[in-house]
Amino acid sequence: MSKFSPAWALGMLAAVTLTAPASFADTPKDTLVIAATIDDIVSLDPAEAFEFSGGDLLRNTYDHLVEFNPLDLAAGYQPGLAESWTVSEDGKTFTFKIRDGIKFQSGNPVTAEDAEFSLRRAVLLEKTPSFILTQFGFTKDNIEDTIKATDASTLVITTDKVYAQSFVLNCLTATIGSIVDKKVAMEHEKDGDFGYEWLKTNTAGSGAYALKSWKANESYVLDVNPDYWRATPAMKRVFVRHIAESASQRLLLEKGDIDVARNLTPEDIAAVAANGDLKVDEDLRGRIVYMSLNQKKAPLNDPKVIEAFKWAIDYKGMTDTIVRGQYTVHQAFLPLTYLGELKDQPYTLDIAKAKSLLAEAGHADDVAVKINVRNEPSYMAMAQAIQGSLTQAGIKVELTPMTGKQSLGEYRERSHDVYLGAWGPDYPDPHTNADTFAHNPNNADEAKLTGKLAWRNSWDIPEMTKQTEAAVQEADRDKRAEMYRAIQKEHQMTSPFVVMFQKIEQTGLRKDVENLVTGSAISAVYYWTVTK
Repeated sequence: MSKFSPAWALGMLAAVTLTAPASFADTPKDTLVIAATIDDIVSLDPAEAFEFSGGDLLRNTYDHLVEFNPLDLAAGYQPGLAESWTVSEDGKTFTFKIRDGIKFQSGNPVTAEDAEFSLRRAVLLEKTPSFILTQFGFTKDNIEDTIKATDASTLVITTDKVYAQSFVLNCLTATIGSIVDKKVAMEHEKDGDFGYEWLKTNTAGSGAYALKSWKANESYVLDVNPDYWRATPAMKRVFVRHIAESASQRLLLEKGDIDVARNLTPEDIAAVAANGDLKVDEDLRGRIVYMSLNQKKAPLNDPKVIEAFKWAIDYKGMTDTIVRGQYTVHQAFLPLTYLGELKDQPYTLDIAKAKSLLAEAGHADDVAVKINVRNEPSYMAMAQAIQGSLTQAGIKVELTPMTGKQSLGEYRERSHDVYLGAWGPDYPDPHTNADTFAHNPNNADEAKLTGKLAWRNSWDIPEMTKQTEAAVQEADRDKRAEMYRAIQKEHQMTSPFVVMFQKIEQTGLRKDVENLVTGSAISAVYYWTVTK
């Protein structure tokens, strides 16, 4: 059936509120029901959305000029709404040919004018993710010349200088590269906002699904686009409910009231794995967990003190216990699977070596730091383990639990001692992390380069900055990869970053759910591939 039955809907409501112990019928065969934490969604406008859950929703409601095959993500980018493209001899002009016959969910045809409108409005609105496009030299003043539809099926974009072609194309797969139905957006325009206020809570795409409803911090429902050009989705409706507690997600999954649980603790994952009606899917994601030392603060700017921190972390011990199964040891700023990935793990727990380095630096017993950490169970558990091993090395540690907003506030102001947190790629190209971990063109306080972690930690690196700028312009793929590996090796040895883990997303599913692709390290979740 294509709609929720009254009995099933009542059962789902009771199950979600966990007020009744009764068992309910399984979810409809053509409906995918997911429990997840989705309270991070603040906007559904692809020009503004920059959170994990919003990216999941928009990945399924919009298409891009350049796409991924969710069932073969390793193949990299491929034609999307653009069936082909060419690049000029000087490497700066990209000409895209739009597929014929594709329609938005409104029934309007997808044209090059829609692509022009979508990319231009993203630059003009100047929302947080706009840098993904403006880094190619697009500005309010030049977009009429640099982003233009020359006819109904041809879009031409011209960058300010030569970049690696893969860099440009990878950036167009990001959420901000979503192609919006211009006619629908402009029908809802108010005060020259290009439909922004309306698109914050609605969708106007050509994707596999259209937004049926969204209740902030509660749920969203997607209805299938029956004419989706890439496939005919088996799931006619997707229901995603905000359930914060792992135990509640597990209970709903065991009872058959949901098909997917996306935020389970290691303990609940173990229980799911032991249940014959359920299964666990693992996906290596792009999120990197790291600790960083503010180079404004002595003696944290002493190279030997920095190195001592790296030897005083029990990387393997944490992945074997408190974060088991959900993180893997990783010590480079590019996620595994990215071009230029580095698998080297030069550091292990060595308290004696850490103590020796501190003594050589003349700081055997006088290093005292505050570690700012988000007050969330997994991060607090990591922080407490780190506190324990640093204390053994002779470093006095005070943990400062904060909300995410508070912690990021101090971090962006460069007022922290030590920061413990995570970083996820903004687009599937190595420059996304190299630009933030290894690029700092202006270390002055007034520069306010808050999107660059090197700047946030006051790490002045003119030579590495030049190396990073050169890597993003290298056209030869193999040479470019080697450049990133070289930068990361130097970064491991000299940077004030203690890179520790890469995220493994563990998802609990009913055993009949197949082909739920959570996006690996390069994309977001795909619903249209799912069968039951």
